[in-house]
Amino acid sequence: MGKRRRDDDDGGDGAGGSGGAAEAPTIGQQTAHIKNKMVRGAKYAKLKHEKNKAKKKERAKRAAEVARAEELGLEPPPKPVPKTIENTREKDETMVQPDDAEVAADEDQDEFAEHFKRVRPPNVLVTTSYKVTGVAYRFISELLEVLPCATYYKRQGYPLKKIVEYAKNRDFTDLMVFNEDRKQINGLLLVHLPDGPTARFRLSNLVLSDDIKGHARATSHRPELVLNNFDTRLGHRVGRMFASLFHQDPTFKGRRVVTFHNQRDFIFFRHHRYIFEEKQVKEKGKKEKETAVKARLQEIGPRFTLRLQSLQKGTFDSKGGEFEWLAKPDQDTSRRKFQL
Repeated sequence: MGKRRRDDDDGGDGAGGSGGAAEAPTIGQQTAHIKNKMVRGAKYAKLKHEKNKAKKKERAKRAAEVARAEELGLEPPPKPVPKTIENTREKDETMVQPDDAEVAADEDQDEFAEHFKRVRPPNVLVTTSYKVTGVAYRFISELLEVLPCATYYKRQGYPLKKIVEYAKNRDFTDLMVFNEDRKQINGLLLVHLPDGPTARFRLSNLVLSDDIKGHARATSHRPELVLNNFDTRLGHRVGRMFASLFHQDPTFKGRRVVTFHNQRDFIFFRHHRYIFEEKQVKEKGKKEKETAVKARLQEIGPRFTLRLQSLQKGTFDSKGGEFEWLAKPDQDTSRRKFQL
């Protein structure tokens, strides 16, 4: 209890907030020094009630200002921006700016440069771990619809190093190895050929197309690719690895889009097609409905979540490989610090 009291006396910044002593202490920090549980609970409830009352008063005041502005024909006051983990993210010195010439020069000479210069089109080899069940085969069949440039080879007991050499000799640009454990796909090893890098991901929350309500069927058109929030140097590198799996010239007629959305270092994979529909819309002040074209998304599947575990230089080497980045427990020091 003494340690908690000292934290409160220092300004209440022991909760890990990015604002430090400038931030107001929370209700929990204001009541942490009270040893009696019943007194502490009563004090907490009282402070919480006062805080909710002040919030309600502020909302009523804001609504009155908006109504007054609309009545006078003025622009309403701006809405307050709520605090989230994303917009209070701790600054990272490796964050990449859009006009960073140094990063652009490095990426112009990295392992993925030939792909983005359209010199080497993607050609992906897909395989699995040694013993797999029907779940893996169903997932692989759907993945081959996502990646028109992919080819599946059965593992047949070959070690990974021999598979890497095999793929190099047959001009494959990437190797994807999915791991299955207890009838659940839980890992992905992604190797860019011929010189790496090699990324290892934890795979979770897999949902196949048949389990998605109202799902669409994939076509053979090349999909568009969307990469969201890969903002650091490490994130740029991982994003370029994903981009190298897809052609640079998508077939827009197919209306297919593949998304890798990074949020708090979790990479969400989604596969959609967009649909244009004509709908009757009634606008304010008009009696008759007008025809308007609306766009919506229909999910095709599959969907899953990836979490980066390591990034290794070169191709797969479990013993002598050099790691560019490796997940460690001591990296999770703050909820507002992200790697990608």
